[in-house]
Amino acid sequence: MRYWLLKSEPDVFSFDDLKNRPQRTEPWNGVRNYQVRNMMRDNMKVGDLGFFYHSSCPEPGVAGVIKIASEARPDPTQFEVGGEYHDPKSKPENPAWLLVDVAWEADLKGFVSLDALREEPRLADLLILRRGNRLSVTEVSKKDFDLICKMGGGLKKAAAS
Repeated sequence: MRYWLLKSEPDVFSFDDLKNRPQRTEPWNGVRNYQVRNMMRDNMKVGDLGFFYHSSCPEPGVAGVIKIASEARPDPTQFEVGGEYHDPKSKPENPAWLLVDVAWEADLKGFVSLDALREEPRLADLLILRRGNRLSVTEVSKKDFDLICKMGGGLKKAAAS
């Protein structure tokens, strides 16, 4: 199993938005970076866990835990003429861009702010903390995943329905 951190601007799509979707699942579309596309294609597997990270907002940080819910597949938004994520160079017979479905896995008992991540010396190697890192998806070590979950007070899963 691998662990990930996926960034989203909460005014575009938030962790609460994911929790409110049918089956608490949503395609992670709009990725237009080849390195991230390759991670989705080559490294992400169904069942991997990740952090849903709120970025470009007044208080960035880890909002909750998600699970990778599908294998990578073509992102249909690349073919939507006039759409925000349209790529006229991408063709249905040879799509350039992929997505995976993500599903809500658990809440953290508390939000883990970017400041809190920076203040924790054991997270010095966390990719999101490196100057110049702009990737919307990064891999997280199991050790760092466990530590961040602990910083958030542990996981709060929903009762079985």
